[in-house]
Amino acid sequence: MAGPTVIGMATLPNPLPRLATDPSGRSLGLQLPPGRLVDETDDGSWHEPLLWLADKPAAPGTWKVLGAPARRAGLLPVLVDVGGAMAGPEQWELSPGLMSYPGDHDAEEVLAEYWQEVAEDEAGVQPFGSSWPGLAGACSLAADPDTRAAQVADGLTDGARPRLKEPRLALVPARRSADIPAVIGWPGPLNYDSDVARLSAVLRSWEDRFGIRVTALGYDTLALSVAAPPTSTAQAEAVAVEHFAFCPTDGTTTLRAYAEELVGATSWSFWWD
Repeated sequence: MAGPTVIGMATLPNPLPRLATDPSGRSLGLQLPPGRLVDETDDGSWHEPLLWLADKPAAPGTWKVLGAPARRAGLLPVLVDVGGAMAGPEQWELSPGLMSYPGDHDAEEVLAEYWQEVAEDEAGVQPFGSSWPGLAGACSLAADPDTRAAQVADGLTDGARPRLKEPRLALVPARRSADIPAVIGWPGPLNYDSDVARLSAVLRSWEDRFGIRVTALGYDTLALSVAAPPTSTAQAEAVAVEHFAFCPTDGTTTLRAYAEELVGATSWSFWWD
């Protein structure tokens, strides 16, 4: 029987150890392609698998075929880009033991803290000033969130997106999609916030308000599917404030120009340096 996964923030059953003796996942109701379990961390102290990673690149349809049965087995899908300079999670220096629990953080407090720094350092945040304007209102669902995630994943595996050089499907023992970065101790925003659970708290709020799913992770990139995108300029500007706080831009766009791109957008992407 699988033991618990202790990730410094919560304990939940981890089905992944069963794949060590049952690589096809049949005992979990899965039919997995060839893959491997990843348990390497920054300090080598991890003893249970953090994720299962497919050996071959994902193709359109992969997410749809494996996503639903994986969720029933207690595993959540995410695409992992293994084609960058830091080629795959074994080289990412994953640090799950250093992360707190996303539920211990208030998303608005986290974003308000980030916003103070962003508004002081970046131009182009008009019509908003340095005072935190509050969370954007929830938007209406335009699609089932898991269905939208499968559609976005297909778009990320069709060879048309240069940022995902070699996307592979991974399965993570997380309670909800927003927790995936914290569960594996993803280091992507390390230079911005070393506790990615704080960002996962924001992602949880986006799950509730915008139907997002964590769709892809690179070493320092994050892609989300969006089932309830803003449909007006006013909604989009309020969401753009949260995006600017969550992941500051490089100063090449204004908040208003960025907001225009968010109206009706079915995916959001972020990059930290």
